[in-house]
Formats: sequence, structure tokens, C-alpha cells
Amino acid sequence: MKLTKRAVEALELKEKDYLVWDSDVGGFGLRVYPSGRKNYLIQYRNGKRTRRYTIGSHGVLTADEARQEAKRLLGDVAKGEDPSGNRQARRQVPTVAMLCEQFLTDYAERHCKPSTVRDYASNARRFVVPAFGPMLINDVTRADVAALHLKISEKTPYQANRVLGLISKMFNTAEDWGLRTEGTNPARRVKKNREEEKKRYLRDEEQTRLGGVLMQSLENGSETVHIVSAIMLLMLTGCRMSEITTLKWDYVTYTHLELPDSKTGRRRIPLPREAYDILMGLPRIQGNPYVILGNTEDGHLTDLEKPWRRIRKRAGLEDVRLHDLRHTYASVAVMNGIDPFMLKEIMGHKNLSTTLRYAHLADEAVQKAAGSVAARLARAVCNRDRQNGPALRVVN
Repeated sequence: MKLTKRAVEALELKEKDYLVWDSDVGGFGLRVYPSGRKNYLIQYRNGKRTRRYTIGSHGVLTADEARQEAKRLLGDVAKGEDPSGNRQARRQVPTVAMLCEQFLTDYAERHCKPSTVRDYASNARRFVVPAFGPMLINDVTRADVAALHLKISEKTPYQANRVLGLISKMFNTAEDWGLRTEGTNPARRVKKNREEEKKRYLRDEEQTRLGGVLMQSLENGSETVHIVSAIMLLMLTGCRMSEITTLKWDYVTYTHLELPDSKTGRRRIPLPREAYDILMGLPRIQGNPYVILGNTEDGHLTDLEKPWRRIRKRAGLEDVRLHDLRHTYASVAVMNGIDPFMLKEIMGHKNLSTTLRYAHLADEAVQKAAGSVAARLARAVCNRDRQNGPALRVVN
């Protein structure tokens, strides 16, 4: 029979569901349930298998609308597609919230540093899941990602770039796992915000001022010896903050800090005598393996930022970050003629390009030295001129 509105509504209900096929479109039919529900469907062959695909319910769709959709789907079948298989695969595709959880446990925790995992988890919880959590990963588009990036950029542009990086990494991993078609990363070609590189170095006078405040803080007891020592060690070694705050006594030798793991992997840091003396003067707690002690008997200092804000305020250096102490170490090294390749090893930089950011400071040192030589020669020439005749003058 031809499936029309009148014909469909006239079909009787039976104890079991049954199928009625359309006389005009082969493979287009209707399933009638004992409850009175009637669903339009198509039936087709996929290889050696017969498959059925439900189009929709009568009442929601008219018979003519269902017939047109059936023709479209059967046309897709003729081109080699499998509507029923595609629907099943789609149901198996995880949501973005599920992808976040799987990415953190199966990828990040295995391949990333703990600090990176914490950053990923924070950005996923605060931004990605609230925006895309219930969505299937195949439904997220570049427009969705661009809109989220723009929204975060209004207040925190650098944070927006970190979130964009996380989304890009997650969807690349989803492609590697076969959860999304390769080359369809929705973060691709979303332009990052421009980030100005922060270069802040303590001048000689500022270094002296900071040292005075540190000694004063130690004398009046406003800061603990471990806090003051941690900041001094950052200055004297060029280490990253986490490398000092999580330093264990087992890593300390007379000449080096032997770190089994760091941001760039295993690292051997030269330990100057001044830094070694500071370490040897620190009080220890039996059973606690850490050098920089915190508030617990078996742990290390977990928050150096808060005391640093107090110290830098007293020193009049409120724009200086703890990481700028590392910059200061590198700048002094460059201005004292340390070779970039050697400095790369000292600083634990992964790429030489990172070390070469300080190259302009070497230019300043060279220019200052050249100026000193020229001034000395000029004085010699001028003295001779005074003895033997008038000074040289340039005539235009």
C-alpha cells in the first residue's frame, strides 16, 4: 500500500508489532506497535547484512515528509553510506566532558609533568566542561572554540591562550584515539592572543636593596630562614621555583644539585659555594627529606608567592615576580660573558632559542666595553694633542 496520512491512521493495532511497506519507494516502510505508536523506517543491505534505520514517528513527521527523507537516505545508501551504522557510531562517541576525563587520566598523567596536569585539570574544570561538557566531541566546531576563546580573552587573554592550547591538545589526542576524524581539530586556525614577553631584571641597586630586606626579615623574624634561603637560592642558582621548593637533601652534593626530574627532564645544576653554604646552614627535621621546610613535619614549602609579595613590597619591587630572579641570574651571566651554549645547560633550557632571548644583554655589555676602550684611547690622543698642539677637530 502507499503510505499516506489516511492509510497510516487507518491501520489496525495487533497484539504484536508489524511492518507495512510502501508501494512507491522500495525499502520505505512503517512499524506499527500495539501501543499505537507508528515509526517510519527504511530497510537496506549493507554488505551481507540487512539493516533498518528509524526515520521518525508518525505525527511528528507526515507520510510525505518521511517519504522524502527515506529517498534521501536510500540515495546515501546507494553511494555506499550506512545510516544505521553511522547512528550507532555516533552514540558511542563520547561527550567533551568524557574526553576531558579520559585525556587527563590516559594521556596527561602519563606524559606530562604534575604541574602541567594541574593546569590542564584546572582549565578543563573552569572553562572547557562548562562550555562544551554535554556536547559530543564531533559536534564541537571551530566557531564554538573561537567564541569561547574570545569570551575568556575579554578578561584574561593569556588564560584564553592556555585554554585554546588545552582544547587543541585534547582534540589532537581524540583523533589519535580514533574518536574524531583526522584533520578536523576545531581549535585549528583559531588565532591566539598576542603575548608580550615579560623581561624584568634586577639592576645592581635593586639586587642590593632586595638583599638588605632579606637580611632584615631574617633578623626581625618576619620571615622564616627557609623562606629567605629559598629566595637567595633562586638568585644564586637560576633555578625554577619548583626546583628549589621541592628540593630534597638526597639531590644535594658539594658541587651540584642532581635533580632526577625537572621541567626538561633530569638536570644537573652547578652549585656555587655561596649557595652550598646557605644549604648547609639550614635546620633539618629528622625524617623530612626536603630542604625548604613548610608548615608540616614531613612536607616542603608549598607557597612561596605569598611571602615573596610581602618581601618585594618592603623592597619597593612590586612589579618583580619570583621568576624574574631566574631572569636576573641569566642576565648577569650573559653580561659577564657566559657563552649561550654553556648558559643553556646551566639554566636547563630545552631549546637554545630560549637562551638567546638574553643575547641583547651581551650586546649591551660589548657596547659598554667598546665605549670604555674608546674613551681610554680618546684620553690618550687628547693628552698628546695638548702637549704637541691643538686637539683634533672635525671640519665639515
